[in-house]
Amino acid sequence: MTTSLLPGPLVDDTWLAVYLDDPRLVVLDATALLPSPREDGDYRSASGRATWAERHLPGSRHADLTGDLSDHEAPYHFAVPSPGMLVAVLARLGVGEGVEVVTYDSGGGIWAARLWWMLRAIGVPAAVLDGGLEAWEAAGRPLLSGDDTGPVSVVRPVTPVVRPDLWSGIEDVAAISRGERPGTLVCALPPGGYDGSAPTRYSRRGHIPGSRSLPGRGLQDATGHILPEPELAARIGAVLDTDDSPVVLYCGGGISAAGAALALTLLGRTDVSVYDGSLEEWSKDPARPLESGS
Repeated sequence: MTTSLLPGPLVDDTWLAVYLDDPRLVVLDATALLPSPREDGDYRSASGRATWAERHLPGSRHADLTGDLSDHEAPYHFAVPSPGMLVAVLARLGVGEGVEVVTYDSGGGIWAARLWWMLRAIGVPAAVLDGGLEAWEAAGRPLLSGDDTGPVSVVRPVTPVVRPDLWSGIEDVAAISRGERPGTLVCALPPGGYDGSAPTRYSRRGHIPGSRSLPGRGLQDATGHILPEPELAARIGAVLDTDDSPVVLYCGGGISAAGAALALTLLGRTDVSVYDGSLEEWSKDPARPLESGS
């Protein structure tokens, strides 16, 4: 049995500096751009490749969550691709059998967590760099610029070990919301997105009835690192207890929800899934109820 190179779902810059050149490891920058909406319906997103080209970890490659790492046939943005599509894209990035991945971003960690969750859902060993690019730079470690990744090693594509339990669909969420199925819905948006007081990128404001508020950004400290375990447990414990199971996380598009999923995983919870379509999909259907207020 092969021992994993990764110590867990989260690594720090000290660990990564030691293993950065290890041929068993691929480092992927998952940065994408998603500006805050200026008014309701103001949806703008863009690839983070130019941001990666400007400043990135040595040897890293950009994984484009707005491009070939999304299913563009889906009725919402950032939809997770099929396992076959995902495996093919990963192979082009140098991720194949026997390869492990560290993801990072320069956008607060949620993009790295999203890619980590996607990889986890097909059995690819992966971890998130705690604090992302900012933590690496703050430690005085080297950064490179430029768009040239050099040749990508030819790899044998991953044989996906699919984990459908890590994703929830709209009907799963609706059944939990109506009380027809066990589970707890948790919204990872900031408070203004949850209570409907802030503009939304989508067609309607508010949260799915019956869901609780656990802002994903609130699970990090001021430097973008995941909170220490006791503080993280207290923050999450104020919203969830062990009887609130299974947990289905959502946000606007399944991105911040993945950050919250990482935090719950670090605390040892295995009953967590992400609603991929999140509010973008839910709000498109006027028959799907939304509530405002806290």
